[in-house]
Amino acid sequence: MGAADDAFLLDAYSRSVTAVVDRVAPSVAAVRVAGDEGDGHAGGGSGFVITPDGYLLTNSHVARAGRPPAAARPALRYQVALGDGIESAAEWVGDDPDTDLALLHIGAAARLSLAPAVLGRSAELRRGEIAIAIGNPLGFEHTVTAGIVSALGRSMRASTGRLIPDVIQTDAALNPGNSGGPLLNSRGEVVGVNTAIIRGAQAICFAVAIDTAAWVIPQLLRHGRVRRGWIGVAGQTVALDRRVVMHHGLAVSQGVRVLSVDPGSPADRGGLRQGDIVLGLDGATLGSVDALHQSLSETRIHKDCAIKLLRGHASPQVMFLSLRPIERIG
Repeated sequence: MGAADDAFLLDAYSRSVTAVVDRVAPSVAAVRVAGDEGDGHAGGGSGFVITPDGYLLTNSHVARAGRPPAAARPALRYQVALGDGIESAAEWVGDDPDTDLALLHIGAAARLSLAPAVLGRSAELRRGEIAIAIGNPLGFEHTVTAGIVSALGRSMRASTGRLIPDVIQTDAALNPGNSGGPLLNSRGEVVGVNTAIIRGAQAICFAVAIDTAAWVIPQLLRHGRVRRGWIGVAGQTVALDRRVVMHHGLAVSQGVRVLSVDPGSPADRGGLRQGDIVLGLDGATLGSVDALHQSLSETRIHKDCAIKLLRGHASPQVMFLSLRPIERIG
Protein backbone atom coordinates (compact mmCIF):
# COMPACT_ATOMS: atom_id res chain seq x y z
CA MET A 1 0.00 0.00 0.00
CA GLY A 2 1.22 3.46 -0.86
CA ALA A 3 0.99 6.75 0.94
CA ALA A 4 -2.27 7.58 -0.88
CA ASP A 5 -3.87 4.33 0.37
CA ASP A 6 -2.71 5.02 3.92
CA ALA A 7 -4.19 8.50 3.75
CA PHE A 8 -7.50 7.10 2.44
CA LEU A 9 -7.73 4.56 5.28
CA LEU A 10 -6.84 7.16 7.89
CA ASP A 11 -9.45 9.48 6.46
CA ALA A 12 -12.08 6.71 6.55
CA TYR A 13 -11.26 6.05 10.21
CA SER A 14 -11.47 9.77 10.98
CA ARG A 15 -14.81 10.07 9.19
CA SER A 16 -16.18 7.13 11.18
CA VAL A 17 -15.14 8.62 14.54
CA THR A 18 -16.32 12.11 13.59
CA ALA A 19 -19.72 10.81 12.48
CA VAL A 20 -20.22 9.03 15.80
CA VAL A 21 -19.21 12.11 17.79
CA ASP A 22 -21.54 14.38 15.79
CA ARG A 23 -24.44 11.97 16.38
CA VAL A 24 -23.94 11.25 20.08
CA ALA A 25 -22.32 14.39 21.52
CA PRO A 26 -25.70 16.17 22.04
CA SER A 27 -26.67 13.35 24.42
CA VAL A 28 -23.55 13.73 26.59
CA ALA A 29 -23.73 16.09 29.55
CA ALA A 30 -21.52 17.49 32.26
CA VAL A 31 -22.73 16.55 35.74
CA ARG A 32 -21.84 19.00 38.50
CA VAL A 33 -22.40 17.85 42.06
CA ALA A 34 -22.66 20.18 45.05
CA GLY A 35 -23.22 19.51 48.73
CA ASP A 36 -25.49 21.31 51.13
CA GLU A 37 -25.53 25.11 51.20
CA GLY A 38 -22.08 26.34 52.14
CA ASP A 39 -20.45 23.03 51.29
CA GLY A 40 -19.25 24.36 47.94
CA HIS A 41 -18.42 22.29 44.86
CA ALA A 42 -18.37 18.59 45.69
CA GLY A 43 -17.36 17.00 42.41
CA GLY A 44 -18.62 15.98 39.01
CA GLY A 45 -18.12 14.02 35.85
CA SER A 46 -20.03 13.12 32.73
CA GLY A 47 -23.29 11.38 31.93
CA PHE A 48 -25.54 10.76 28.96
CA VAL A 49 -29.25 10.99 28.24
CA ILE A 50 -30.92 7.61 27.66
CA THR A 51 -34.61 8.55 27.30
CA PRO A 52 -36.53 11.42 25.65
CA ASP A 53 -38.07 12.32 29.01
CA GLY A 54 -34.76 13.18 30.59
CA TYR A 55 -33.25 10.19 32.38
CA LEU A 56 -29.48 10.41 32.47
CA LEU A 57 -27.04 7.59 33.21
CA THR A 58 -23.73 8.19 34.97
CA ASN A 59 -21.41 6.56 37.50
CA SER A 60 -22.41 6.01 41.11
CA HIS A 61 -19.09 7.46 42.25
CA VAL A 62 -19.83 10.61 40.21
CA ALA A 63 -23.36 10.97 41.61
CA ARG A 64 -22.14 10.41 45.18
CA ALA A 65 -19.13 12.71 44.79
CA GLY A 66 -16.97 10.51 47.00
CA ARG A 67 -19.64 9.86 49.62
CA PRO A 68 -19.69 6.31 51.03
CA PRO A 69 -21.77 3.79 49.06
CA ALA A 70 -24.47 3.57 51.72
CA ALA A 71 -28.08 2.55 51.11
CA ALA A 72 -29.51 6.05 51.61
CA ARG A 73 -29.20 8.68 48.89
CA PRO A 74 -26.64 11.40 49.63
CA ALA A 75 -27.78 14.97 50.38
CA LEU A 76 -26.40 16.47 47.17
CA ARG A 77 -27.57 18.86 44.47
CA TYR A 78 -27.09 18.25 40.74
CA GLN A 79 -26.65 20.61 37.80
CA VAL A 80 -26.48 19.19 34.28
CA ALA A 81 -24.99 21.08 31.33
CA LEU A 82 -25.54 19.87 27.77
CA GLY A 83 -23.34 20.64 24.80
CA ASP A 84 -25.88 23.04 23.29
CA GLY A 85 -25.46 25.36 26.26
CA ILE A 86 -28.65 24.34 28.05
CA GLU A 87 -28.25 23.92 31.80
CA SER A 88 -30.73 22.39 34.20
CA ALA A 89 -31.07 21.08 37.70
CA ALA A 90 -31.36 17.32 37.95
CA GLU A 91 -32.86 15.04 40.56
CA TRP A 92 -31.51 11.87 42.10
CA VAL A 93 -33.36 8.73 40.96
CA GLY A 94 -31.15 5.99 42.37
CA ASP A 95 -27.79 4.28 42.17
CA ASP A 96 -26.08 0.93 42.47
CA PRO A 97 -22.56 1.22 43.93
CA ASP A 98 -22.03 -2.50 43.25
CA THR A 99 -21.96 -1.77 39.50
CA ASP A 100 -20.93 1.91 39.77
CA LEU A 101 -24.08 3.11 37.97
CA ALA A 102 -26.49 5.91 38.85
CA LEU A 103 -29.58 7.48 37.33
CA LEU A 104 -30.53 11.17 37.42
CA HIS A 105 -33.57 12.98 35.99
CA ILE A 106 -33.17 16.28 34.16
CA GLY A 107 -35.56 19.17 34.90
CA ALA A 108 -38.61 19.68 32.67
CA ALA A 109 -37.40 22.92 31.05
CA ALA A 110 -34.39 21.21 29.47
CA ARG A 111 -36.21 18.16 28.14
CA LEU A 112 -37.58 19.83 25.01
CA SER A 113 -34.31 19.52 23.10
CA LEU A 114 -33.03 16.22 24.47
CA ALA A 115 -31.59 13.68 22.05
CA PRO A 116 -31.18 10.32 23.82
CA ALA A 117 -28.27 8.07 22.94
CA VAL A 118 -28.99 4.73 21.32
CA LEU A 119 -28.13 1.77 23.54
CA GLY A 120 -26.45 -1.16 21.83
CA ARG A 121 -25.56 -4.68 23.01
CA SER A 122 -22.23 -5.22 24.71
CA ALA A 123 -22.66 -8.99 24.22
CA GLU A 124 -22.11 -8.42 20.50
CA LEU A 125 -18.75 -6.69 20.98
CA ARG A 126 -15.59 -8.26 19.59
CA ARG A 127 -11.97 -7.63 20.52
CA GLY A 128 -10.38 -5.21 18.10
CA GLU A 129 -13.52 -3.19 17.41
CA ILE A 130 -13.30 0.59 17.43
CA ALA A 131 -14.13 2.06 20.85
CA ILE A 132 -14.95 5.75 21.18
CA ALA A 133 -15.19 7.48 24.55
CA ILE A 134 -16.95 10.84 24.87
CA GLY A 135 -17.03 13.03 27.95
CA ASN A 136 -18.31 16.47 28.82
CA PRO A 137 -16.36 17.57 31.88
CA LEU A 138 -16.98 21.30 31.46
CA GLY A 139 -20.44 21.41 29.94
CA PHE A 140 -19.54 23.29 26.75
CA GLU A 141 -16.72 21.34 25.12
CA HIS A 142 -16.75 17.59 24.61
CA THR A 143 -13.61 15.50 24.87
CA VAL A 144 -13.18 12.52 22.59
CA THR A 145 -10.73 9.62 22.60
CA ALA A 146 -10.72 6.59 20.36
CA GLY A 147 -9.04 3.20 20.41
CA ILE A 148 -10.08 -0.42 20.32
CA VAL A 149 -11.77 -2.94 22.55
CA SER A 150 -8.75 -4.63 24.15
CA ALA A 151 -10.49 -7.34 26.19
CA LEU A 152 -13.95 -8.53 27.15
CA GLY A 153 -15.32 -10.30 30.20
CA ARG A 154 -12.97 -8.57 32.63
CA SER A 155 -14.01 -7.98 36.23
CA MET A 156 -13.32 -5.05 38.52
CA ARG A 157 -13.87 -4.35 42.21
CA ALA A 158 -16.51 -1.76 42.97
CA SER A 159 -16.18 0.58 45.93
CA THR A 160 -18.35 -1.86 47.89
CA GLY A 161 -15.84 -4.67 47.44
CA ARG A 162 -18.12 -6.64 45.14
CA LEU A 163 -17.02 -7.71 41.70
CA ILE A 164 -18.46 -5.93 38.65
CA PRO A 165 -18.75 -8.66 35.99
CA ASP A 166 -18.31 -8.41 32.20
CA VAL A 167 -16.29 -5.19 32.27
CA ILE A 168 -15.00 -3.91 28.91
CA GLN A 169 -11.30 -3.05 28.66
CA THR A 170 -10.21 -0.47 26.08
CA ASP A 171 -7.22 1.67 25.24
CA ALA A 172 -9.43 4.72 24.59
CA ALA A 173 -7.86 6.93 27.24
CA LEU A 174 -10.19 8.65 29.70
CA ASN A 175 -9.65 12.33 30.34
CA PRO A 176 -10.35 13.86 33.75
CA GLY A 177 -14.09 14.32 34.18
CA ASN A 178 -15.02 11.69 31.58
CA SER A 179 -16.22 9.12 34.13
CA GLY A 180 -19.87 8.37 33.49
CA GLY A 181 -19.70 9.15 29.78
CA PRO A 182 -20.58 6.65 27.05
CA LEU A 183 -18.31 4.15 25.35
CA LEU A 184 -19.47 3.78 21.75
CA ASN A 185 -19.02 1.41 18.85
CA SER A 186 -18.48 2.54 15.24
CA ARG A 187 -22.27 2.67 14.69
CA GLY A 188 -22.69 5.24 17.46
CA GLU A 189 -24.38 2.80 19.85
CA VAL A 190 -23.55 2.91 23.56
CA VAL A 191 -21.82 -0.32 24.56
CA GLY A 192 -20.48 0.75 27.96
CA VAL A 193 -20.32 3.38 30.68
CA ASN A 194 -16.77 4.64 31.23
CA THR A 195 -15.81 4.15 34.85
CA ALA A 196 -12.11 3.77 35.60
CA ILE A 197 -8.53 3.98 34.43
CA ILE A 198 -5.46 2.16 35.76
CA ARG A 199 -2.85 4.88 36.01
CA GLY A 200 0.68 3.90 35.09
CA ALA A 201 -0.57 0.89 33.12
CA GLN A 202 -0.39 2.36 29.60
CA ALA A 203 -3.85 3.94 29.76
CA ILE A 204 -5.85 0.78 30.35
CA CYS A 205 -9.44 1.91 30.77
CA PHE A 206 -12.60 0.14 31.81
CA ALA A 207 -16.30 0.54 31.13
CA VAL A 208 -19.31 -1.14 32.71
CA ALA A 209 -21.04 -3.16 29.98
CA ILE A 210 -24.29 -1.63 28.72
CA ASP A 211 -25.96 -5.04 29.10
CA THR A 212 -25.24 -4.75 32.83
CA ALA A 213 -26.71 -1.24 32.80
CA ALA A 214 -29.82 -2.52 30.99
CA TRP A 215 -30.39 -4.88 33.94
CA VAL A 216 -29.72 -2.19 36.55
CA ILE A 217 -31.75 0.71 35.08
CA PRO A 218 -35.26 -0.80 35.49
CA GLN A 219 -34.53 -1.57 39.15
CA LEU A 220 -33.30 1.98 39.78
CA LEU A 221 -36.52 3.28 38.23
CA ARG A 222 -38.67 0.98 40.39
CA HIS A 223 -36.79 0.95 43.69
CA GLY A 224 -34.04 3.58 43.53
CA ARG A 225 -31.57 0.76 44.12
CA VAL A 226 -30.84 -2.79 43.00
CA ARG A 227 -32.47 -5.36 45.24
CA ARG A 228 -30.19 -8.25 46.15
CA GLY A 229 -30.58 -11.27 48.40
CA TRP A 230 -28.65 -11.78 51.65
CA ILE A 231 -28.09 -14.94 53.67
CA GLY A 232 -25.72 -13.65 56.36
CA VAL A 233 -22.39 -15.38 55.88
CA ALA A 234 -18.79 -14.29 55.45
CA GLY A 235 -16.96 -16.59 53.07
CA GLN A 236 -13.70 -17.29 51.34
CA THR A 237 -13.03 -18.96 48.00
CA VAL A 238 -11.06 -22.17 48.57
CA ALA A 239 -9.72 -24.98 46.40
CA LEU A 240 -11.26 -28.39 47.00
CA ASP A 241 -9.20 -31.49 47.68
CA ARG A 242 -8.96 -33.37 44.40
CA ARG A 243 -9.76 -36.66 46.12
CA VAL A 244 -12.97 -35.17 47.51
CA VAL A 245 -13.92 -33.83 44.08
CA MET A 246 -13.40 -37.23 42.46
CA HIS A 247 -15.07 -39.19 45.29
CA HIS A 248 -18.27 -37.15 45.13
CA GLY A 249 -18.16 -36.50 41.37
CA LEU A 250 -18.30 -32.74 41.92
CA ALA A 251 -18.59 -30.35 39.00
CA VAL A 252 -16.44 -27.68 40.68
CA SER A 253 -12.86 -27.61 41.93
CA GLN A 254 -13.49 -24.61 44.21
CA GLY A 255 -16.12 -23.67 46.75
CA VAL A 256 -16.98 -21.01 49.32
CA ARG A 257 -15.81 -21.80 52.85
CA VAL A 258 -18.09 -20.28 55.48
CA LEU A 259 -15.95 -18.21 57.84
CA SER A 260 -18.79 -16.92 59.99
CA VAL A 261 -22.57 -16.97 60.21
CA ASP A 262 -24.55 -13.97 61.46
CA PRO A 263 -26.81 -14.93 64.37
CA GLY A 264 -30.47 -14.98 63.37
CA SER A 265 -29.64 -14.71 59.67
CA PRO A 266 -31.21 -16.92 56.96
CA ALA A 267 -28.02 -19.00 56.96
CA ASP A 268 -28.20 -19.43 60.73
CA ARG A 269 -31.87 -20.40 60.63
CA GLY A 270 -31.22 -22.79 57.74
CA GLY A 271 -28.46 -24.67 59.57
CA LEU A 272 -25.36 -23.44 57.74
CA ARG A 273 -22.28 -23.71 59.94
CA GLN A 274 -18.82 -22.20 60.12
CA GLY A 275 -16.44 -24.44 58.16
CA ASP A 276 -19.07 -25.64 55.66
CA ILE A 277 -18.06 -25.30 52.01
CA VAL A 278 -20.87 -24.06 49.76
CA LEU A 279 -20.83 -25.70 46.32
CA GLY A 280 -24.08 -24.68 44.65
CA LEU A 281 -27.43 -22.94 44.79
CA ASP A 282 -30.61 -24.35 43.23
CA GLY A 283 -28.62 -26.66 40.98
CA ALA A 284 -26.15 -24.02 39.77
CA THR A 285 -22.51 -24.43 40.78
CA LEU A 286 -20.80 -21.77 42.89
CA GLY A 287 -17.04 -21.75 42.60
CA SER A 288 -16.31 -18.42 44.30
CA VAL A 289 -17.57 -15.80 46.72
CA ASP A 290 -18.36 -13.54 43.77
CA ALA A 291 -20.45 -16.27 42.14
CA LEU A 292 -22.40 -16.59 45.39
CA HIS A 293 -22.98 -12.82 45.49
CA GLN A 294 -24.16 -12.76 41.88
CA SER A 295 -26.53 -15.69 42.43
CA LEU A 296 -28.38 -13.86 45.23
CA SER A 297 -30.46 -11.71 42.89
CA GLU A 298 -33.83 -10.05 43.45
CA THR A 299 -35.62 -13.18 42.24
CA ARG A 300 -34.37 -15.18 45.25
CA ILE A 301 -35.53 -12.77 47.97
CA HIS A 302 -38.00 -14.47 50.34
CA LYS A 303 -37.93 -17.69 48.31
CA ASP A 304 -36.65 -21.06 49.51
CA CYS A 305 -33.32 -22.00 47.91
CA ALA A 306 -31.49 -25.32 48.00
CA ILE A 307 -27.86 -24.93 49.10
CA LYS A 308 -25.42 -27.71 48.23
CA LEU A 309 -22.41 -27.97 50.56
CA LEU A 310 -19.62 -30.09 51.94
CA ARG A 311 -19.50 -30.65 55.71
CA GLY A 312 -16.78 -32.30 57.73
CA HIS A 313 -12.98 -32.41 57.68
CA ALA A 314 -11.68 -35.96 57.76
CA SER A 315 -14.41 -37.34 55.52
CA PRO A 316 -16.52 -34.46 54.18
CA GLN A 317 -20.03 -35.32 53.07
CA VAL A 318 -22.30 -33.63 50.56
CA MET A 319 -25.40 -32.12 52.15
CA PHE A 320 -28.36 -29.97 51.09
CA LEU A 321 -29.99 -27.25 53.17
CA SER A 322 -32.97 -24.99 52.50
CA LEU A 323 -32.43 -21.25 53.03
CA ARG A 324 -34.68 -18.27 52.40
CA PRO A 325 -32.64 -15.14 51.51
CA ILE A 326 -33.89 -11.73 52.61
CA GLU A 327 -33.17 -8.37 51.03
CA ARG A 328 -29.72 -6.95 51.61
CA ILE A 329 -29.87 -3.44 53.05
CA GLY A 330 -26.73 -1.32 52.90
